[in-house]
Amino acid sequence: MPRQRLRDLGITIGEFPTGPYNAITDVAGVLVGHTTLIYDEPRVARTGVTVITPRNGDVFTDQCFGAYHAFNGNGEMTGVHWLEESGLIGAPIAITNTHQVGIVRDALVEYETKKYADSQWLLPIVAETYDGWLNDINAFHLTKEHLFAALDNAQSGPVAEGNVGGGTGMICHWFKGGIGTASRIAETPSGAYTIGALVQANYGTRRHLRVKGVPVGQIIDTDKVSSPRQGQKADGSIIVVIATDAPLLPHQCKRLAQRATVGLARVGGTGYNGSGDIFLAFATGNHVSLANTGPVVVQMLPNDQMDKCFDATAEAVEEAILNALCAAETMTGFQGRVVHALPLEELQRIMLNYD
Repeated sequence: MPRQRLRDLGITIGEFPTGPYNAITDVAGVLVGHTTLIYDEPRVARTGVTVITPRNGDVFTDQCFGAYHAFNGNGEMTGVHWLEESGLIGAPIAITNTHQVGIVRDALVEYETKKYADSQWLLPIVAETYDGWLNDINAFHLTKEHLFAALDNAQSGPVAEGNVGGGTGMICHWFKGGIGTASRIAETPSGAYTIGALVQANYGTRRHLRVKGVPVGQIIDTDKVSSPRQGQKADGSIIVVIATDAPLLPHQCKRLAQRATVGLARVGGTGYNGSGDIFLAFATGNHVSLANTGPVVVQMLPNDQMDKCFDATAEAVEEAILNALCAAETMTGFQGRVVHALPLEELQRIMLNYD
């Protein structure tokens, strides 16, 4: 069976409607770009970089409120100290592998400071998960040109998922993992708002994988689909980026980021000691221009209207993870290791038996 998204398999998660693309790009102005590196010589590459760009690429001059949450902190996300202090995001966001955060971060600075010639200071947000099982991570394959290409190719519309960008070499619940995305529309008394999630899923053990509460990982165990990770220590990581067009302030963005934990838990993520589970949320409903010389006028969604946004976030994160699993293909990589894809026909059969 060709790889398909979860809903294409007839499996629907949650109660909220999706946006037209069921992707983080359903939030107006949010663009996603990937650079994917897959080759065997001179050393094995199964890696890449993914970028998420708010404001159609002009977030440097038209900043947006944001916040982060570390569910378990055995990972890296640069720029979060200033994010926590200021509550503002002023550059594209990137996700890559553990050993190349530095070059991606530096390349983002170079790209933005060349784009905005008057800029003299930038602390961009770059996050990572570890792809060293399938990628020869110490070969340092990524260059700044790969980051530039991802930014130049970033676009709205459907988002490539699975073995792409920063997710190229990732493993999720001992199946092939990677990039996934989903969105929801939350109806509140103040209006309808879009909430989108994008994940780089590289966490979890087989036995914990659940789809709509069904213990899929226990049914498709390692006797049926083997994994090079079986018998290894339970660890891994997931990065979640949440975007919304709701008029949220930084403390509300943090509350949204925290709810990514609910979506992760529904699929089977626990947040182990060795896992870097770090979540970022940003809201485009307010505008903070660098040109402002006086007080900035902002709006705030009433806190008692946030519940729908919380529910929508949990659903979007849950489905984004499952879309990553459904889209990812079996991959052979570093030292000949093979990581198998989640078998979609078997998943369909299991879910039909539980309906």
